[in-house]
Amino acid sequence: MTLEDIPFGSLPDGRDVRLFTLTAPSGARLCFTNYGLIVTRLEVPDASGTPGNVVLGFDNLARYLQGHPFFGAIAGRYANRIALGRFTLDGQSHQLDINNGPNHLHGGLKGFDKQLWIPGLSHADAHVAWAEFFLRSPHGDQSYPGTLDLTVRYSFSSDHTFRIDYRATTDRPTVLNVTNHSFFNLSGHGDILAHELTLNASRYTPVGPGLIPTGELAPVTGTPLDFTQPAAIGARNMEAGLAVPGYDHNFVIDRSSPDLVRAAFVFDPTSRRTLECRTTEPGVQLYTFNFAPPEGIVCADNIRFLRHGGFCLETQHFPDSPNHPHFPSTVLRPGEEFRSTTEYRFGIR
Repeated sequence: MTLEDIPFGSLPDGRDVRLFTLTAPSGARLCFTNYGLIVTRLEVPDASGTPGNVVLGFDNLARYLQGHPFFGAIAGRYANRIALGRFTLDGQSHQLDINNGPNHLHGGLKGFDKQLWIPGLSHADAHVAWAEFFLRSPHGDQSYPGTLDLTVRYSFSSDHTFRIDYRATTDRPTVLNVTNHSFFNLSGHGDILAHELTLNASRYTPVGPGLIPTGELAPVTGTPLDFTQPAAIGARNMEAGLAVPGYDHNFVIDRSSPDLVRAAFVFDPTSRRTLECRTTEPGVQLYTFNFAPPEGIVCADNIRFLRHGGFCLETQHFPDSPNHPHFPSTVLRPGEEFRSTTEYRFGIR
């Protein structure tokens, strides 16, 4: 395994941005930048042994600075939505930035996806390469309470596993929900409707207006959200109850322990690539790029992706958890350490 670190441009304020590449002996590689910890490329072999990029992203910093739908970035301080941007913690009300209709999404107008992370420790040996990054989110950042110190480690191993480890502490009570927002396409082009998906989730959190959870934990049985057995993502004509056809739903992972468990498994019949997602988180958001612009987005290698050109498996706590006490808690307090791990394991079948 090797680890490379090269320049990737500069921010408007002059700060330098770096591009990191973790490469396996097979030639598979993970590329990411410390701006937003954005995964820019992830190349793994298909059934013929040919490496190909399986994430949507750009090949230069300028394109990310122009705006993008969270391609490959770390979303936080609170990934997903908080209704009306409001929550109450220890009897005190907090009003966050509004950036998604009437609601708060992925940490606000300048969330973790738009921050320059500080490189820390790194390592490479015969089996794995990894690099750590640090971000301090001060008290009042996007109106969140508490100064949050967050460390994220990206690892890539010789067996083509992309692993993300999160650690965080705070100096006063706050809420925290972080995820990686990579868009995957195991073919590397076209749409993902023929990708076969299995979710280890017998329940989901139904949503109302603005994709805000109703608070119910409903069974997937008999609905278009039942992926407890393998099914093509587009097999049910994307009729999942949303105004725009597609999936943008949080699924409740079936688990018997707090350890890493399988959340999802995806098989692409074209490339015969597979993706297994394992996590310590209680939920996973399936998003199928429903809100791609009509003309699509031209990504790296000049490949244009239209609606349903990618899917996200955002491992997370549930949307709007601060306003639903019966959901798993997202509260982090002084003296506690938040820890979370997610793995994306790539193979062929």
